[in-house]
Amino acid sequence: MEREKGSYSVQAVLKAFELLEQLAADDTGASLPVLAKKLQLSRNKVFRLLATLEAKALVERDGVGGTYRLGLGAFEMSQHMLKGASLIRLAHPVMEELARRHGEAIYITVMNNDEVLFLDMVDSFQQIKTVPLVGQRFPFFTNAAGKAMKAMASFDFLDRMAKRMGKKEEVPDVRQLEAELREIRQKGVAVEVGGLGEGICAVAVAIKDYAGKVVGALTLLAPSFRMLQERLEQEIIPSMLEGADTLSMKFGYAKIPA
Repeated sequence: MEREKGSYSVQAVLKAFELLEQLAADDTGASLPVLAKKLQLSRNKVFRLLATLEAKALVERDGVGGTYRLGLGAFEMSQHMLKGASLIRLAHPVMEELARRHGEAIYITVMNNDEVLFLDMVDSFQQIKTVPLVGQRFPFFTNAAGKAMKAMASFDFLDRMAKRMGKKEEVPDVRQLEAELREIRQKGVAVEVGGLGEGICAVAVAIKDYAGKVVGALTLLAPSFRMLQERLEQEIIPSMLEGADTLSMKFGYAKIPA
């Protein structure tokens, strides 16, 4: 019974994708009977699929004609996908240059629902290096990348976060976190040791687009024993800031002269 249920769930997902593909191919929208015929499903099953997708704003119904078309949620999702692909394409040459220059792992990271996603990397050639983190997510307040991105936004979210998460042990002190974010905003760079694991040092700088909106962060990860203060201040941080400026300019960001 469990296997049949699982198989049905997979089939439902496949049909949902087919349904979205049909709507994407028809700019004028499609009626329930037409969709049922194209998908070779009963009208009742197609209606349930449409209702589920509509609840997620992936599909919307024309109240007058009764036809269905892609909703705003589908377009927003496609924009996120395109932005992610564009970010990787534009960032990779910059990441390769930074990795070659410093011999350390360089990542491009993005924010998703208050979590940092490690999207792409150029690995270190060193024998001793950090474990690859591509595809992994972490709460933003646990690492330099998340703090570098959040530091450039309004801090109103901190109180909302505190109320939403309650008194969980892993939640940091909001006022202390705010002070840390303000310092990062002023310096333009976040440096943290131990946030992503014992003995790991992270250096992160936010990337902005033409509107000044943060689209991601360049992040260097290395064993902390190689990240001496002199090297950080004279080599790593200036280079990371330069790389972030270069990448931000590719997204149309123009710094205002001081």
